[in-house]
Amino acid sequence: MSKEKVLSAQEKRILFEINGEKNTLYNKKNRAFDLLKHVQGEKPVIDIERGLYFTRSFKTTEGQPLILRWAKALKYYAEHAKVYIDDNQLIIGRIGRPGRYGILYPELDGDILGDAIKQLPERETSPFNIDPNDAKIISEEIAPYWKGKTFHEDLIKALTPKTAALTYNQDKDFTSRFIVNETASFRSSIQWVHDYKIVLQKGFSGIRREMEKKLNELDEFSPVDQTEKKPFIDAVITVCDAIVLWAHRHAKLAGQLAAKEYNTVRKAELEKIAKICWQVPEYPARNFREAVQSQWFTQMFSRVEQKTGTVISNGRMDQYLYPFYKNDIEKSLITDDDVQEIFDCMWVAMSQYIDLYISSAGGAFNEGYAHWEAVTVGGQTSDGNDAVNDLTYILLKSKREFPLNYPDLAARIHTRSSQRYLAEVAETIKEGSGFPKLINDEEVIPLLLSKGADFEDAYDYSVSGCAECRMPNRDTYTSPNAYINFAAALEMTIYNGHMLKYGDELIGLKTGDAETFTDFDEFFAAYLRQQKNFLKHAFIQQHEIIRLRAKHFASPLGSALHKLCRDTLTDLHQPHIKGGIDLGYFEFIGYATVIDSLAAIKKIVFEEKKATLNQVKKAMQHNFTGYELLRQRLVNAPKYGNNDHYADEIGRTLDREALLFTRQYSKELGINLDLRYVPFTSHVPFGKVVSATPNGRLAWTPLSDGSSASQGADLYGPTAVLLSNFATKNYQYHERAARLLNVKLSPACVQGESGTQKLVQFIEAWRDLKLWHIQFNVINQDTLIAAQRNPENYRNLLVRIAGYSAYFTELSVDLQNDIIARTQNEAI
Repeated sequence: MSKEKVLSAQEKRILFEINGEKNTLYNKKNRAFDLLKHVQGEKPVIDIERGLYFTRSFKTTEGQPLILRWAKALKYYAEHAKVYIDDNQLIIGRIGRPGRYGILYPELDGDILGDAIKQLPERETSPFNIDPNDAKIISEEIAPYWKGKTFHEDLIKALTPKTAALTYNQDKDFTSRFIVNETASFRSSIQWVHDYKIVLQKGFSGIRREMEKKLNELDEFSPVDQTEKKPFIDAVITVCDAIVLWAHRHAKLAGQLAAKEYNTVRKAELEKIAKICWQVPEYPARNFREAVQSQWFTQMFSRVEQKTGTVISNGRMDQYLYPFYKNDIEKSLITDDDVQEIFDCMWVAMSQYIDLYISSAGGAFNEGYAHWEAVTVGGQTSDGNDAVNDLTYILLKSKREFPLNYPDLAARIHTRSSQRYLAEVAETIKEGSGFPKLINDEEVIPLLLSKGADFEDAYDYSVSGCAECRMPNRDTYTSPNAYINFAAALEMTIYNGHMLKYGDELIGLKTGDAETFTDFDEFFAAYLRQQKNFLKHAFIQQHEIIRLRAKHFASPLGSALHKLCRDTLTDLHQPHIKGGIDLGYFEFIGYATVIDSLAAIKKIVFEEKKATLNQVKKAMQHNFTGYELLRQRLVNAPKYGNNDHYADEIGRTLDREALLFTRQYSKELGINLDLRYVPFTSHVPFGKVVSATPNGRLAWTPLSDGSSASQGADLYGPTAVLLSNFATKNYQYHERAARLLNVKLSPACVQGESGTQKLVQFIEAWRDLKLWHIQFNVINQDTLIAAQRNPENYRNLLVRIAGYSAYFTELSVDLQNDIIARTQNEAI
């Protein structure tokens, strides 16, 4: 990096490190940086305690109701798992050994666990180490018990042969084929956020009393009360006892450490920690420090309960923590610096838990140790007023000043967001670490209302996962959904139901040989048949997933924190909960790849007649080797992301056809199954099964990501990308969910106060177009190239990927190249 080049704050920090200079922030945040330096960059280690104690507990409870078995397993874990307090840490409660760690969920992947642990240390995407003795316990005790009992195995048996052929390779482990990809077998639930407020206000003792009252009200002669409602109540009471027991074990440890501590400052801190852990989360929090600790215990114990896709989110921390902050500030019990230090301690603790994916598909979907424990700031209050407060600004400041990719930060934006708030959001984006991602109230809230939410619930939504949102106490749908590779459908249209990767195997529909299409309408109709066939099998998948999941998963803790579950005495993983809104989604992967390919065929083959479809097919078979002139013609055809009606109208049609399908058939599933464009990192492995495409993309390279333009195809600036995104949406349908949008800016184009204002105006344009999501990388292209060439100098370089930020050097070369290939905008 040249000193003359305009650098982001992140790039300046890294330049300090390369040159051996001291960053002044290190002096301000000694505690947080000291905690961080002991763990940053470590290769994570698998901690087997969660998997082991769940296995041992489940062995003793066979035949009992599943929710009660789950609660007893959590209680068994709370009794036996080792508890830790990190040196110098203020917020305590970890669910694995010191350092970076991941935990096991054998109920998900016990059928492949024995073989997978041999590959995890060396795999390219997100590797993990494991102690040989722990590996032996997995092979001899944990994996054998779960073999034949996992959801994955049940789902394989349930799918029709044609659906299974699009879903799995027919190998011994039925690995993903990355065509119509189910995601339900490597996570227990889609993204989720708890109602933390009830814990802070009532404590688990209050939830326990509520359940005891309901227990006393049951009809002792009712078969439903005794066989369905009573086990639920018993499970919630058990899990309340479990988390309190776990917290008290931490309190005892803190007291023991304090008794042996010679440093008077640390001794006082440990004594205070002990008092806090005796209070929360059993009882209501009385101050800010107790509220944060109570939330943290709840969050971490919920990770023990189940593997939630994209990790349990933190919800609207600037809202539910604000009363405690305000009270402490007014009484001079705490300062803003104290608050920021507490948050920083939480972030470091959070960064040590690594979401471990055992399956190859799960690992490929979530590169760079993906995480989405989103903290939501801003937005509106439940009565529709602007929600920004002093805590909002502290959280934004923490993100600017503490260079860590935890937590994920999401900022809600609406038409009455203040200029100060927008400017501070813009300044945080300019820091260059990819935070915050932005979510648009003007798009999200009307859609939630259209699906049955009240204004109060819709205004209070939290960002959860990559780009989605949840309404605590109103959302009730947890089943993971399909990721669909529509670029594969395009390839099958070219090759009459076949894909080059799979040779003579007929995978899709026979829609005709390339030379038989006489005009674009015929070809497009054939593609839409392949697309509809994929949707058909995705919905068959989802039908079976919904039907089977309640037999395999239960959530007594998640249910305890959900008002509708407590009111109806129904487990969160049951297919339907009275009063709930069931919001699911399916993914359109490769959106711009397909648009651009169809536009190229329409323009070059059928309108300009500069090539036949057979010639395009032959060039694709040869990966364009020897066909560079034809490839350049295809590359220069109209492209999505340039505010070009020609390409955008094709995109709108693709979107509309998918919406029409889900409008007709999601009602049969009994849910809102909405169309979403959020790939995580799946566009990379999905691209590895798709050969060359008619837009000039080379074989086996990444597909386009989310609703972004194809890599390097957007030529007219980021505003044109916004307009293409707007033009391809069908606003008359409410079966819509998130569209993830990546924008890469050079630091020079947002330099200084004028750059901040330009970025604010761009955000306002995005907001007024009612687009769901946007996120930014503010970084120089040569920084990324230098990091790829000299990773040892750039270990701390953060980049925005797909709803989360990760360390660039921890990504695969394919994903690094994908980020480098994104268009860098020099002006907005």
